[in-house]
Amino acid sequence: MEAHGRGGIGGRGAGRPRNPYELTDESPVYVISVAAQLSGLHPQTLRQYDRLGLVSPDRTAGRGRRYSARDIELLRQVQQLSQDEGINLAGIKRIIELENQVAALQARVSELQSAVEGAAAAMQQREAQVHASYRRDLVRYQDVQQTSALVVWRPKRSE
Repeated sequence: MEAHGRGGIGGRGAGRPRNPYELTDESPVYVISVAAQLSGLHPQTLRQYDRLGLVSPDRTAGRGRRYSARDIELLRQVQQLSQDEGINLAGIKRIIELENQVAALQARVSELQSAVEGAAAAMQQREAQVHASYRRDLVRYQDVQQTSALVVWRPKRSE
């Protein structure tokens, strides 16, 4: 799995602007030197993270890297996990992958919940239609109390 999926620590896709000139956290605008400054890392470290698949920025037509604000945040998180928590880069990559999987699963659960709610609403609507189609001229059965009376029936004789 890539470091960038939908949602999660390195997610992309959900916030793409409809207007191509609108900037979001996912707009790839920073060249590697600016991204290095903003993240507090050396440009060579950013290249290494890209090669390892930890932070994969978008590319220009000329193959130059363009980092987004979300990429910068991810670079900072990778550095924090590496230096403060002592996690190696392979472990950090696995953490990113798992967070992306969790985000994808959460999105899928939301989709399924919406589908279930839609199906339940459709079922309730159909149930209401069935109830509305009942005949109203039928009389409800009421339990008759039993008595000990005896009724004798004698058919008429045909003569």
